[in-house]
Amino acid sequence: MIEIERFDPFNNRLCRNVRNALSESFKKVLEQKEMEPVRRAAGFFLDDPLPACVRTYIDQRLAAYEQVLADVRNRQLDEPLDIAVAIWDRRLFFETHEYLEPHWMTADGEDKMLLQAIIRAAGAYVHLEQGNLTGAKRIAAKAEAFLEAHQDRLSPYADPRLLLAKLKSLDPIPPTLAGTAGPRNRPIRTIDRR
Repeated sequence: MIEIERFDPFNNRLCRNVRNALSESFKKVLEQKEMEPVRRAAGFFLDDPLPACVRTYIDQRLAAYEQVLADVRNRQLDEPLDIAVAIWDRRLFFETHEYLEPHWMTADGEDKMLLQAIIRAAGAYVHLEQGNLTGAKRIAAKAEAFLEAHQDRLSPYADPRLLLAKLKSLDPIPPTLAGTAGPRNRPIRTIDRR
């Protein structure tokens, strides 16, 4: 086993494989409302000797996934953006991106643009986690453009001003989104869940 210093899915194939497998199985967890898919995926890796940072990543992800699933159940979340906010607030930015992507692909108009902005905001934090300020700045700027012009689209789910301020400053401490929105006055149109 080759020891690695930090979990880096951008430059290490094992890290990338672990991240992608867990994230993919986490989407199944959200669909099935049970942890078995991700436990199976994690078990595939945990059966072999792993660098400490990879084992820690898996353990932390499993704990966070359980917390998200509890949030979804306890708060009876079913809207894609409500679920994405729950995922985001557990600092699962790659998973936020992965969860929203299929919804983005089937949405249109401003719904599609809002999902793309949240996906990009999550992407900025993925890059910040890895210390890639250039990538984070580039992606954050793309998210900011839509969020700045259409704050009302995000406000039923989270405070867009807080997210915008954090993105503009590339604050490495991400905002918590749940509970920052005003009253739950949903727009008449919701995200298409085809």
